Amino acid sequence: MEKRFYCFAKLSLILVYLVIVAGALVRMTGSGMGCPDWPKCFGYYIPPTNVETLMWSTDRAFEKGQVIIYEKELLVAQSDFTTGASINLSLWEPYTKHAYAVFNPYHTWIEFLNRLVGAIAGLATLVLAVLSLKYWKKNKTITLLSFGVVLAMGFQAWLGATVVYSVLAPAKITTHMLMALAIVAALILLMVKAAPLEKKQKYKGVFHKSIAALVVIVLVQITFGTQVREFVDHQLEAGVAKSHWLLYPTWIFYLHRSFSILPLFLTLYAFWINKKEGLGFTKIHWILSLMLVAVFSGMAMYYIDFPWGTQPLHLVIASLLFGCLFYVFLESRNTVKNT
Repeated sequence: MEKRFYCFAKLSLILVYLVIVAGALVRMTGSGMGCPDWPKCFGYYIPPTNVETLMWSTDRAFEKGQVIIYEKELLVAQSDFTTGASINLSLWEPYTKHAYAVFNPYHTWIEFLNRLVGAIAGLATLVLAVLSLKYWKKNKTITLLSFGVVLAMGFQAWLGATVVYSVLAPAKITTHMLMALAIVAALILLMVKAAPLEKKQKYKGVFHKSIAALVVIVLVQITFGTQVREFVDHQLEAGVAKSHWLLYPTWIFYLHRSFSILPLFLTLYAFWINKKEGLGFTKIHWILSLMLVAVFSGMAMYYIDFPWGTQPLHLVIASLLFGCLFYVFLESRNTVKNT
């Protein structure tokens, strides 16, 4: 039972990270509005591949909820019907969530795959919650936390809908990202509770506090980073040349850039303490590697004018870094309890 639960917790964690990767690709390609409605995509469970599907034509059957683009506006079928010789607007109603009416098949399918991975991740956490019922008598925390993850995934799906309805409002995108990291932390905690950590490491107060501080700092940095990304998106929409995207940035960018020095040196310090004292926290090597990649990808975006792929790489690496830090924090806390 415990092994099966642990495996599903691990699978759920991997799937949530795949959702983060897919979301990063959505942001990189500008596909956030590839599906202008939710949870369907232009009113279809499987989105269209060509614009003709979204055009009105004679003698064509439409189902209730399906969408067409008519005179630069989204229209939604009010019922099932077959078209006649000319369009009957009384059978259609305007889509009122927003006024975005553009179809790009590449954007549509990238956004659809993002949603599909999210749905699969949601199903995995639901199975995880069902498996957690067997823990109810001996460890209610596992069961409650598992069902909390399911609720969090539902809330995350709702946030995704509000992001679309708001036409990618910055505050909602940031909240969406932070919620994903909260789910990551909850799943890692469930993995640790289901399979207690081996007591191989030694406790060192300064190391424990450094890792705890890094968890908070990286979370803050990710929040700043999403705000910087929103600024860059606005520059792109305004037609600003890529080499000038960060020519006149906001104060958040300078804070994000300057603040990155602190987690880097703190990571190096924790790495040195672990090696010097022989604490045995092997994942500190992962943390240092991820931190260096995050820093250098950030520098590449600023100094080399956003090379292809650096934006999603920066976000995904930061998310992995947060997960690794949180896991090592739990490892370190475990040594505290057994000291």
